[in-house]
Amino acid sequence: MYLIFKRFFDILCSGLALLVLSPLLIPIIIGLKLTGEGEVWYLQVRVGYKNKLFKIYKFATMLKNSEHMSGGIITTKKDSRITPMGGFLRKSKINELPQLINILLGDMSVVGPRPVMPQSFAVYPDEVQQVIYNVKPGLTGIGSIIFRDEEELITQVKNRGEDMWNFYENTIYPFKGSLEQWYQKNSSFLTDTKIIILTAWVILFPDSQAVYKWFGSLPKRPF
Repeated sequence: MYLIFKRFFDILCSGLALLVLSPLLIPIIIGLKLTGEGEVWYLQVRVGYKNKLFKIYKFATMLKNSEHMSGGIITTKKDSRITPMGGFLRKSKINELPQLINILLGDMSVVGPRPVMPQSFAVYPDEVQQVIYNVKPGLTGIGSIIFRDEEELITQVKNRGEDMWNFYENTIYPFKGSLEQWYQKNSSFLTDTKIIILTAWVILFPDSQAVYKWFGSLPKRPF
């Protein structure tokens, strides 16, 4: 019953959100067309439900073929590959809104583990790979809330002269895996509702630790 209701909620929310947000999305589309390289959409292959690949929709915030430039698939806070509008869109998370299309199509859900690129998925421990996408990936999720400062965190690692990919492989991804395993054990309509509210809350108050007050059993971030 929960899964049936979740899909109904996804269709209703994504459809209404696309309609209500159209006055915001249309000016952004025009702005992207007139700035940077004129690219509006960014489609990228991600790992989804039952580990099947799909193409995710985003607003273009980085230069074309940026993943093949210096820095690879890792993006830092003041990355030179970010377009003029890209910084604002990424910080506000507006660049993720086109994923409402993925939700409407059934590739994603409003709440779930964030879909990652195949290269990043390969870094997850084997036990995490086997279970993390037993639910549909989400527009937001517990990992998105805990790692809302991910780009800033990676920038600090880079500034210290440390290996950024090593930090992902040995620190970030194992902990993200434990967060998503927690979500699957505690998934419910109430949990999803709290995650949606907390997502909006941490955008407004990025230093808030409310997530640990709302979810007492959540694994504590070790760094």
